[in-house]
Amino acid sequence: MKTSITMCLVAGLVLGLGLPTCTGTGNLTDPAVSAALDKIRPEAIRAHIRFLADDLLEGRRPGTRGYQLAANYVAAHFEALALEPAGTNGSYFQEVPLRKVDVVPSDSSLILVRSDQLQTLKYAEDYLMSGEYLRNKIDVSAHVVFVGFGVTAPELKYDDYASVDVRGKIVAQLWGAPASFPHNQRAYYSLDAMKAKNAVAHSAVGILTFLTPEREKMWPWERTVRKFKMGQMCWLDKDDTPQIGYFGIFPEIRARMSLSRAGAEALFAGAPKSLEEIFAAAEANEPPAFDLPVEARIKMLARHESIKSTNVAAVLRGSDPLLREEYVVFTAHLDHLGVGEPVEGDDIYNGAVDNASGTAALLEVARAFASLPQRPRRSVLFLAVTGEEMAVLGSEYFAHYPTVPLTSIVANVNIDCAMVIHALLDVVAYGAEHSSLGPVVEHAASRMGLKVSPDPIPEEVIFIRSDQFSFVRKGVPAVYLDGGFRTGDPQLDGAALMKKWLQTLYHTPKDDFNQPMDFAAAAKHTQINFLVGYVVANETARPMWNPSDFFGEKFGRMR
Repeated sequence: MKTSITMCLVAGLVLGLGLPTCTGTGNLTDPAVSAALDKIRPEAIRAHIRFLADDLLEGRRPGTRGYQLAANYVAAHFEALALEPAGTNGSYFQEVPLRKVDVVPSDSSLILVRSDQLQTLKYAEDYLMSGEYLRNKIDVSAHVVFVGFGVTAPELKYDDYASVDVRGKIVAQLWGAPASFPHNQRAYYSLDAMKAKNAVAHSAVGILTFLTPEREKMWPWERTVRKFKMGQMCWLDKDDTPQIGYFGIFPEIRARMSLSRAGAEALFAGAPKSLEEIFAAAEANEPPAFDLPVEARIKMLARHESIKSTNVAAVLRGSDPLLREEYVVFTAHLDHLGVGEPVEGDDIYNGAVDNASGTAALLEVARAFASLPQRPRRSVLFLAVTGEEMAVLGSEYFAHYPTVPLTSIVANVNIDCAMVIHALLDVVAYGAEHSSLGPVVEHAASRMGLKVSPDPIPEEVIFIRSDQFSFVRKGVPAVYLDGGFRTGDPQLDGAALMKKWLQTLYHTPKDDFNQPMDFAAAAKHTQINFLVGYVVANETARPMWNPSDFFGEKFGRMR
């Protein structure tokens, strides 16, 4: 039996000897590994981003010509590397059926009723309405109850619904979950699907969500409006039934809406507690719950459109007679937002960093693997997915309808936004702490001279917000490597740079090729992703969920 890299790492750590150098096909000091790393060049990443973020591709929105051009580009590179097609019908493509939903604002409304006094709120100024995937028209009237974060977590003895009765009512709730929750639970209970499921369990009929002031700084209302105006999407299963795991589809919830600060103030006018009191209580992790003296009358008309997009998949077949039937899956989302509301005269949301950079990294990881003189023991599947920006649709579809047996997928390594903002000195490994992938990341980082840093922005609950979570929900251990905040320059604050990028460029037309980008950092980021996948593809033992891990307990048993 060949030495397991994970076992070797654990043994070295237990003995206090630090990270050992392992022998065998997973040896990261092998000259062949160094040669493969050298195949990952900043110039290649720059060239990929330049093409994928060009205006001619019009933002790569799923179902558009621009997206299919990008998909063809990725497939052509896979073919040039002599990778086997891993889509359907012997192709590099997996068709993903989607339903697009556009709310018709002129035929939709939110009216608040107090003591027979009617207040009509304004669409896009006070509220936004999520499109209904199962029906194109809704009409619901009900009293409103505030339920804090809308979270029930029995294992933490926390229940926002404990003191209120919401049967047949509309719940108003804050985005997210209490900051006092352990990191894993905070991410899990922040999921819109979990909140909707909880509302259904308490027999609510609608959901109104609004942000805390701190959250609104990171997610300005204007940006939310622009994205809503582009419409929403879900994927369709083999029976043409709408599916969207991130948000969940619950027929019992007849209306879902987002409120601006102005909309929230209108809702809480005359309430037992003011918004300021609610925000202060939420910051102390003790938001109140109470009936609001208001009825909400909601009407919505939406248009449904069936469209099709594609995932792009290729495989490098493994060398081991047994392990070649197992797969390490690398993912990156190929889509972005497309053409939308203009910002300073520009209406193309190019998505250069998010996620042309990740797709570029995926292509260069594939190039590095294809260059190896000896193929890894396991097979490696490279998957560029559609619809991530619409709630991880393409990866969810693949996880439900994989083109290889789901039980043969041993791990997912996701690449969403390669580090281009500043030099790469450390990485944040979202998900690594949940499984035996943790020591693998540490080993790869050591080989690259990088530090592994803890999550610097846990309030963003990033682990649940990209394509790796589609695999986690199917019980597959996964990791998503992000750049950390170290810059090596005391004059450069990495946290401030990232915050500024999120506030000014993220999900805007300014995320294009004209912004400053550090392609050397992107190459280094790509290299560590390659090393993580290389180790997993060569060690004998499958990655395993850690004992008693929260996500392992929730989803690992599905395996």
